[in-house]
Amino acid sequence: MDFCEAVGNYQTDVSLNLTSHLFTNPEFQNNNIVFSPLSLFTILSIMAVGSEGPTQQQLLTFLKANSTDHLNSFSSHLISSTLSDASRFGGPHLSFVNGVWVEQSLSLQPSFKKSVTTDYKADLAYVDFKTKAGKVIEEINLWGNKKTNGLIETMVPRGAVDSTTKLIFANALYFKGTWDEKFDALETKEYDFHIHDDNSVMVPFITSTKDQFISVFDGFKVLGLPYKQDKDKRRFSMYFFLPDTNDGLPLLIKKLASESKFLESKLPNKKVEVGEFRIPKFKISFELETSNVLKELRVDLPFYPGSLTKMVDSPMDKDLYVSKIFHKSFIEVKEEGTEAAATTVGTMAGSSWGGFTPPQIDFVADHPFLFLIREDFSEQILFIGQVFNPLDG
Repeated sequence: MDFCEAVGNYQTDVSLNLTSHLFTNPEFQNNNIVFSPLSLFTILSIMAVGSEGPTQQQLLTFLKANSTDHLNSFSSHLISSTLSDASRFGGPHLSFVNGVWVEQSLSLQPSFKKSVTTDYKADLAYVDFKTKAGKVIEEINLWGNKKTNGLIETMVPRGAVDSTTKLIFANALYFKGTWDEKFDALETKEYDFHIHDDNSVMVPFITSTKDQFISVFDGFKVLGLPYKQDKDKRRFSMYFFLPDTNDGLPLLIKKLASESKFLESKLPNKKVEVGEFRIPKFKISFELETSNVLKELRVDLPFYPGSLTKMVDSPMDKDLYVSKIFHKSFIEVKEEGTEAAATTVGTMAGSSWGGFTPPQIDFVADHPFLFLIREDFSEQILFIGQVFNPLDG
């Protein structure tokens, strides 16, 4: 197993660990959520490259990587191959880019600068945080807006950057895929979607009578909807994990994260004849300052002054630490396909079981469910989320 394949497998484990922790948090348990674990993984990888000692080891342990060389190789492969744009060849429109903004009075350590510009292909800019922080925020937000095709207008909120800011790292991910078999918008109809507390709402549902990729297990079903593919080995798909009961999603999420190889063993690989088929159209925007989530998962050392010691050369600025990590995501699912985007921004401050397939099955997603978008060949999860109310965008 090479570096990229090994780290890729670990990334799935990290993604599901984050998902379980975030989605079972009482604050978000009954909310629509979408986030990109891959985007967050990338920013944490850059932080690992810029640290050493206990801080670096804590990050490597969380990311399940043996070394920063593994992370660097993985990132380089992601950008140049797995997530390179496929639209020219008929596949999804993809963009996966990194950016670094550095206070102009600082100089990056040569090894760190080489890593972020070569392995992470980051756009590098020296800016004036000390006297023009507001202008820098505008510049960064314009960059994110452009890289996500306008889906995320503001990566960094006002007030998050000031004269004490030393560096900002950002990742932007954009995905737009067309279903391999488009659904007919004329067949879209309104039905009840059952939300928590025994309430329901009328929402538009995509319907179809065509065979679908579905697998059935004890307590839940899984639907796979492939996107139009390009001519190489990459294959992007969206998966819907639907519990049998209206209140079964929390238990399903725990299973997903706790059982080894759960995901790979549950994804459908053949089409079956469908009886009743309905999935809701939905649009979700979600944002989160992830510092507390990471601290709860025992990733706390990067938030202490002096934790990021391998980023800059100046002895006067060796007290760098992570002040905030902002994550924003968007997704829209409709008859033609899916459009999704995510950004993750880290600001650095100074101290100033077996399945079966019946002959014909129903797949009616009329109650809370989990979804994810992934590249099946590399097994990379681009986005993951939950839908509790399709009308609550």
